[in-house]
Amino acid sequence: MAASYNRLGLLLGFVGMCLFAGTLPATRLAVSGFDPLFLTVARAAVAGSAGLILLIVLRRRIPPRALWLEIFGAALCTVVGFPLFAALAMTTMPAAHGGVVLGIIPLATAATAAIFAHERPSFGFWVASIIGAIFVLTFMLRRSGGETFSAGDLFLLGTVASGAVGYTLSGRLAALMPGWEVISWQVVIFLPFAALATFALWPPSISSASFSAWAGLAYVGLISQYMAFFVFNAAMAIGGIARVGQIMLLQPFVIVALALLVNGEPINAETMIFAAAVVATVLIGQRMRVRRM
Repeated sequence: MAASYNRLGLLLGFVGMCLFAGTLPATRLAVSGFDPLFLTVARAAVAGSAGLILLIVLRRRIPPRALWLEIFGAALCTVVGFPLFAALAMTTMPAAHGGVVLGIIPLATAATAAIFAHERPSFGFWVASIIGAIFVLTFMLRRSGGETFSAGDLFLLGTVASGAVGYTLSGRLAALMPGWEVISWQVVIFLPFAALATFALWPPSISSASFSAWAGLAYVGLISQYMAFFVFNAAMAIGGIARVGQIMLLQPFVIVALALLVNGEPINAETMIFAAAVVATVLIGQRMRVRRM
């Protein structure tokens, strides 16, 4: 029974990962027509409006005051940090490149889970995650000329850090309330600010934005920012933050494929080799023990 329950957590984690994988390709579409700052607040306003409607319809009570700080911390990462860094990165970096870099998220998530959620990954788990991270960092250096990271890569690392902390805090909260409610309160907290900022940053040339830019905004607002967390938060509550978080190592393949289909980015051999190397580490890491205290 326990094994089946854990498999359910991994399955939900995989579905959530696929939904999140559309974030960079959709963001790249959106920044072709919108400024990164406007995109960040607009997607937060869209998600916040959806979250507020759902909470009102289902008559959910305000969470206990003891959880407010943790909800705010998670929201700061998932609603502000991750979207802003991703939007800034996608103004200069291909989505496929960003997809390989985001493969480092599981290592960062495991580290934050050990700090905040009292999970204790085994030595083998850490080795697998570190090897995956080395592949990602090597890929970044090779694509930037081998001397230093580009500004886009630094923004991607900010995306990774925000995602890791946000996933960890969301996973902790999902053990105390339904996953959909966790993300709903997160986006609602920032709704007043997001709505005002959206109005203040409203671009005068918004009528000239392409359909693809609007489609990208709709995806990152409703799916990436909101609905994908329904699934992924539930997965972390069932299967554990570190283990489910490591499924995010599969994102490179999915993002590279979507970058080809959505953004028309060519797939080169080096990207595929590094993506394959990163994905191989998740197959090893999934066999390693993670103790939940």
